[in-house]
Amino acid sequence: MNPYPSYVLLYVADVPRSAAFYARLLALQPVESSPGFALFVLPSGFKLGLWLRPAVLPPATAERGGSELCMAVDQAADVDAWVAQGKAQGWPVLQAPTAMDFGYTAVVADPDGHRLRVFQPAARAPAN
Repeated sequence: MNPYPSYVLLYVADVPRSAAFYARLLALQPVESSPGFALFVLPSGFKLGLWLRPAVLPPATAERGGSELCMAVDQAADVDAWVAQGKAQGWPVLQAPTAMDFGYTAVVADPDGHRLRVFQPAARAPAN
């Protein structure tokens, strides 16, 4: 038996609020939704679960923002557009679009402070 990761769980304070956030972000509705849990299945097969933090057993001790969900895009303009859309929806911008060694990137936060990074990989990024 070789267990492989099948999805990511984020611990959240308010599942319906977070599910609404991710439904807008992903342009998808959850395949499962309750006050304590929501599950999104992306076209790629990637699964994202939102679990009510007080219900997590054993209790979660990690602080928010200790990891990131990352999304690669094809063009720098996609990074800029994603941040503009996020600002219009009130998402906190933690890192404005900037060039880094791995590509052109920006970071926003979800309602629970989880970091969401969008980036254009350096192999496709224009030279500075």
